[in-house]
Amino acid sequence: MNPKIPLQADLIIHAKWVIPVVPEGAVYTDHAVAVVDRRIVAILPSAEARQSIQATRNIELRNHALIPGFVNAHGHSPMALFRGIADDMPLKQWLEHHIWPLEGKFVDPQFVRDGSMLAIAEMIAGGTTCFADMYFYPDETAKAAIGAQLRVQLACPVLDFPTVWARDGDEHIEKATRLHDDYRNHDLVSTAFGPHAPYTVSDAPLRKLSVLAEELDIPIHMHVHETANEVQEALATDGRRPLRRLHDLGLLSPRLLCVHATQLIAEEIELLSAQGVSVLHCPESNLKLASGFCEVARLKQHGVNVALGTDGGASNNDLDMLGEMHSAALLAKGVAADASVLSAPEALTMATLNGARALGLDAITGSLEVGKFADITAVDLQDLNSSPVYNPISQIVYASNASQVTHVWCAGKQLLDNRQLLTIDKSRVLSGARTWADKIGNL
Repeated sequence: MNPKIPLQADLIIHAKWVIPVVPEGAVYTDHAVAVVDRRIVAILPSAEARQSIQATRNIELRNHALIPGFVNAHGHSPMALFRGIADDMPLKQWLEHHIWPLEGKFVDPQFVRDGSMLAIAEMIAGGTTCFADMYFYPDETAKAAIGAQLRVQLACPVLDFPTVWARDGDEHIEKATRLHDDYRNHDLVSTAFGPHAPYTVSDAPLRKLSVLAEELDIPIHMHVHETANEVQEALATDGRRPLRRLHDLGLLSPRLLCVHATQLIAEEIELLSAQGVSVLHCPESNLKLASGFCEVARLKQHGVNVALGTDGGASNNDLDMLGEMHSAALLAKGVAADASVLSAPEALTMATLNGARALGLDAITGSLEVGKFADITAVDLQDLNSSPVYNPISQIVYASNASQVTHVWCAGKQLLDNRQLLTIDKSRVLSGARTWADKIGNL
């Protein structure tokens, strides 16, 4: 695990269990993680760490499992301010008759900043250390993430029609490219292009994005095959299923991240596999909107990288990756009619390393490995619902909840200490949420 054990460290975290994700399913009992200059430098038995390494700070977590921080691979963080405002309806009605009108009326830089802070606070408290975000005014989400010291990839939205952020496809792309230039060398912020969906972006902007994404070496993050209606309308208007159209436009590649993908036929799964496309699975949002079922087992059988996301707080309605992981594991078994599908270790990998791979960040995060940033979450397993512990991975996936996350570090910076947020003023965040509730609720 360690090419060379250091003599000194900035931080050593001792835990009952260390679950590195690489190798998948590995559990190291009574181990420690040593951190120097924000990166992991050693994973070793606690007894050996105490004898061989002097640390500026030692933390003892004797009832805890250390895991990589969760990677929430898809969401719309400012939409946390719309949480619960339009429930129990299908996607088309929810989006066109409620969400889009509300966005036109209320979304501005302050809305995005306050909504992002609310979402980021919730994500940190639930063990997330990296999130992908697709929403307007992404520079405000970037500022919120930097202030909280949380890792983010901004999938800058692109649509054909006017939005609160830009007039047309060209202006959306121009602003997205400018944002990439602003953050190209930032430690915590990366960017992607975020064309909303095949039905909201025409051919010309998609061709342009394909070329730019290659030139800038960044992902393309897009809702694809989210509902049966989307596919049916595409067939009626274009004669092709959306994925076929994207393939004909040259978008299918390892850069493409297909969000939802609940409507896939066999040849499309083979196509995704052949082209190295990732799928961002959002099981709870898909269930709530009755969008359909992502066939995770078949995708995994074909070698497709499947990552996990919560989607936005308006359609989930929480940003809890522990809950999402639990739902994903159970749903995959039900859809495949096979209880052996998506084991607990595989579900944990989906929620961590697979997300990092999809975002192109797996060299720096997504697993506890020497050389990677110290993006670490601690889960307290000494609770009624997670006792006794025979297999800590099983307890994390099938029994634990977000309230059991006690400590979080991102790039070695502690963000949560014994369930207390350190980089965010919780009372201020809640006050901002109440202010927006008063505005929106008094329509």
